[in-house]
Amino acid sequence: MFYWVVKAILGPVLAVLWQPRAEGVENVPRRGPAIMVSNHLSFSDHFFGPLPLPRKITFLAKAEYFTGTGVKGFLSKAFFTGVGQIPIDRSGGKASEAALRTGLRVLKRGDLLGIYPEGTRSPDGKLYRGRTGVARLALEAKAPVVPMAMINLEKIMPPGRTVPKLGVRPKVVFGKPLDFSRYYGMEKDQRVLRAITDEIMYALMELSGQEYVDRYAQAVKAEIEAEEKEARREQQASAKDQRRTERSERKAERRTRKEAKRAEKKAAKESAKDAAQEDAG
Repeated sequence: MFYWVVKAILGPVLAVLWQPRAEGVENVPRRGPAIMVSNHLSFSDHFFGPLPLPRKITFLAKAEYFTGTGVKGFLSKAFFTGVGQIPIDRSGGKASEAALRTGLRVLKRGDLLGIYPEGTRSPDGKLYRGRTGVARLALEAKAPVVPMAMINLEKIMPPGRTVPKLGVRPKVVFGKPLDFSRYYGMEKDQRVLRAITDEIMYALMELSGQEYVDRYAQAVKAEIEAEEKEARREQQASAKDQRRTERSERKAERRTRKEAKRAEKKAAKESAKDAAQEDAG
């Protein structure tokens, strides 16, 4: 119920402020289970993706949205819980298996399940390699997979930005359902799972127009963060060297002034001595 209340309130606001566009809504089944797979550009994907659909999408959302502290953490948890999003642990192993089971329960209810195969937001707007959990879900649930491509969303809320940017018109394109029934019963074959996942990512690439990178986004994020950390360290070291140089220059200036004063005093003494000797002579 809370989902539809939020959508009824938030929908018109989003429509006025950003005038979102949608294509291919007719490709989403009007009833029955389906897996809505999306590229992940921004936090705002959660809002603009489901907006044009008459059905609710239950997303598997990262657990961090539900475990924050303070006022922000409370509001985040209340919102995602209220709209029926499900927290998942992305640490792998048993946690991944639990996420899979949770997704299957949603599909068995005949609902739409939203999932981001990349596993995390794109760090630079490119499309990254998908994780094979989505393929297992498709085979075990025997549900169609509907590609849902987000376009321009990274411009509204890029990583690190908390206030949405106006003047950007987002777009969501729903592709035709992908049928993987030819692979049913092969959900334990890793080559099959990879082939299905790659086909899904190719469909998203075609719809979104993104550049595809055959690497996991999480690994690229880690590299970017490491590079930024190293750059900050070098900047701090450079600033420290600059301060050290400035201190050395100030010390040199003080020594020069002291030496000049001593030279002036010495010259004055010698001048006074010479004057006294002339007077005596």
